[in-house]
Amino acid sequence: MVAHGVKHARSLDGTTRWFESIGFRNPKFQAATSAGVEVLSGSALIAGTMTPVAAAAVIGTMGVAIRTVHAPNGFFITAEGYEYAAGLAAGCVALISLPAGMLGLDRHLRLGRFRGGTAAVATLIVGAASAASHTSVFWNSPRRTPRDAHPPTTNLERVEPADPATVAQPHPKPSGRNPNGPAECR
Repeated sequence: MVAHGVKHARSLDGTTRWFESIGFRNPKFQAATSAGVEVLSGSALIAGTMTPVAAAAVIGTMGVAIRTVHAPNGFFITAEGYEYAAGLAAGCVALISLPAGMLGLDRHLRLGRFRGGTAAVATLIVGAASAASHTSVFWNSPRRTPRDAHPPTTNLERVEPADPATVAQPHPKPSGRNPNGPAECR
């Protein structure tokens, strides 16, 4: 989280343009806030202080990322999916379910009492609620259409049959040998 936040902060203009391109209102505020939350929450998790608050911030940030960027791409990270972001959020839930660490500041400042299963569920709820409220206030969902979607019909009372000359013909059956090699090599 810290490295990602530093990257956002170092290229604030580019991050601002990116937030604008994916539909966020007030993209400069979004870029600065995103960088700050990522650096602060990541640093707090490393130091082991204010861990439930930091974990909720990470869960919220990952929830926003999943909803606005990664969900349409499916699960796997190799296709820009939400696998990694969901893993970070799940790691934060798991972290809160465990006792405060021996070297963490929470233990030494007596802030480690908010731990365990109930605390993990509460942290998840706070993070998810913050992601939901953030996207509802600041994000304009761009309309996405599937690649194979048909254009809308203008006259719903009368639909003309398709012209046989423009209808795609079925592909011939494959010969059994792929000239490009096996599918996994393409």
